[in-house]
Amino acid sequence: MTDGQTLSLAPARPDATAPPVGTLSPPVAHAAVAGVLRAYRTPPPTAVTAVAEGLLNRGYRVSTGDGDYFLKCYVDPATARRSAITTQHRATAALAARGLPVPAPLANADGGTVTAHGGRLFALYPWVAGNHRHGTELDPARCGGLGTLLGTLHGALAEVCAPLRQPAGVLSAEVEETALIVADLRALARAHRPYDAFDRHAEQHLVQRLELLAAHRHRRPDPADAPPTGWTHGDFHGLNLLHRGDTVSAVLDWDKLAPHPVAEEAVRAATLLFNDRTTGVLDLPRVRHWARAYRATGAADAEQVARAVHRVWWERLNDLWMLQWHYQRRDHRADPLFPAAAEQLTWWCQEYEQVMDAFVN
Repeated sequence: MTDGQTLSLAPARPDATAPPVGTLSPPVAHAAVAGVLRAYRTPPPTAVTAVAEGLLNRGYRVSTGDGDYFLKCYVDPATARRSAITTQHRATAALAARGLPVPAPLANADGGTVTAHGGRLFALYPWVAGNHRHGTELDPARCGGLGTLLGTLHGALAEVCAPLRQPAGVLSAEVEETALIVADLRALARAHRPYDAFDRHAEQHLVQRLELLAAHRHRRPDPADAPPTGWTHGDFHGLNLLHRGDTVSAVLDWDKLAPHPVAEEAVRAATLLFNDRTTGVLDLPRVRHWARAYRATGAADAEQVARAVHRVWWERLNDLWMLQWHYQRRDHRADPLFPAAAEQLTWWCQEYEQVMDAFVN
């Protein structure tokens, strides 16, 4: 990253021409799992169970005579490069060495942590016990604990990853581009056959989205208003956290480790952790506990968080990735998330000041 450079980081537009991610790599056969494990000199697998498929990888619980392991097969071309995986492994190993709840990859017989087999790349981890918990299931003190954890991770990442130079600015989405995407999606929804309830909801939401864009287009963040950039997890939410008792046993899936405005990750994570999964409405008391604890780590101050809140709100106002996946990629895995996400945006526009207050006071 070079001083004076203006970055464009959000919102990322999905590749409309790409096939559904799950079709990019077939499931890993039992024989292939055994082949990968030979590189680690573990006992042969006695059972291999697929873990919920991620967007960037495939995961398996592998049982052997000396215990269980997690085998990760890297799928998405953007993150399945050996150099990118090695960078992630180096960072996560350093975080684990500091006592943070981050699983470190195991070394294979050659001393590396990335294993090639059958044209694909793999990593092996110890199995970590725990359960996923949505943020609204946690008591306020534990919500604050999650904020402390993310702030601590941001501070540690700044020390273990490559030094960064601050960009001159970070670009935000342009309404004109978003309007073109809305027009395309409306046409696709209207023409879809059989026309169903999802298509009807999508059309209604897209009409509303144009109205919201028209009402708020003058509020586009200036590139210079972005909070400081640093190394971030990139995908911090409930499905990437394991809880065991009252503690977090693991922060998972570091595939999106990259430089971003750090306070924006804190805001984005809160909107995913503390939302009502039906209405999208944020539990603002829990958000307040989260944000106060995050700020107390020194990762960001109230003014930086305020700028992050505005930028993430603008990002959501211009983000249509769920509908783009549905109509342009014919990938329906995000469909269940769409109703709550649509409702959250409408609610956030109406309650902008209340949301801002929860994050900064």
